[in-house]
Amino acid sequence: MLSLAISPCPNDTFIFCAMASRYRLALDDVEALNRRAEGGEFDVTKISVAAYGRIRDRYALLRAGGAAGFGVGPLLVATAPREPGGRIAVPGERTTAALLLRLLGDFETVSMRFDLIEDAVLQGVADCGVLIHEGRFTYERKGLVNLADLGQVWEERMRCPLPLGAIAIRRELGPDVARRIDGEIRESLSRARAHPGECAEFVRCHAQEMSPDVIRSHIDLYVNDYTLDLDEAAVERLVTLGERQGLYPPSEQPIFAYG
Repeated sequence: MLSLAISPCPNDTFIFCAMASRYRLALDDVEALNRRAEGGEFDVTKISVAAYGRIRDRYALLRAGGAAGFGVGPLLVATAPREPGGRIAVPGERTTAALLLRLLGDFETVSMRFDLIEDAVLQGVADCGVLIHEGRFTYERKGLVNLADLGQVWEERMRCPLPLGAIAIRRELGPDVARRIDGEIRESLSRARAHPGECAEFVRCHAQEMSPDVIRSHIDLYVNDYTLDLDEAAVERLVTLGERQGLYPPSEQPIFAYG
């Protein structure tokens, strides 16, 4: 039985619910999964696309199961309107959010778990914070203001969708297994869309006390056409950006597990 690691966020649990029982399943924060992938811990794992260059020698990407699109990017927030700067909380240095922040400039950053960032800004532990996942839907009601939509910055500069996360698979498993798992992911998502009640409890129990409306908004935003088929050119652009930023060296290894 292969191992599969995903985040506990509603988009992942919704997508993978119908197939999870066929794998040795692990759930963890995406930055933790990025670190664990560097150690080669899982056969198949969710990662930040910005972290892929660090594991490219060992892993290739699948086309299904990722998170990408237009209007899905991280938000830079603060307690009041201001210029970005000071101490900025990010959801991990390996995350796509942290890489996108570099498009605005060179800042002092502090890494913390994504769900702690709102309170860190509110309590003055950080001057600004980069929000991902449900933070996009909750920051205003908590009294925070949006300074910059980092996804919009990406879209304006790159003219393509933003690839936030992807599913990586060990290269040694080969293209046939990769194609099979891509098919399983698409079938699992189709099942979830056709019978959402079947996965509702699985999603809810991992959703970290999100309200039903936030869970629904989360799934509606991050589960889209790109979940079925990542934009390859967009992924290549983000990986190249990481190379240019010196996060990892260039590689001749193909990004995707099969042609």
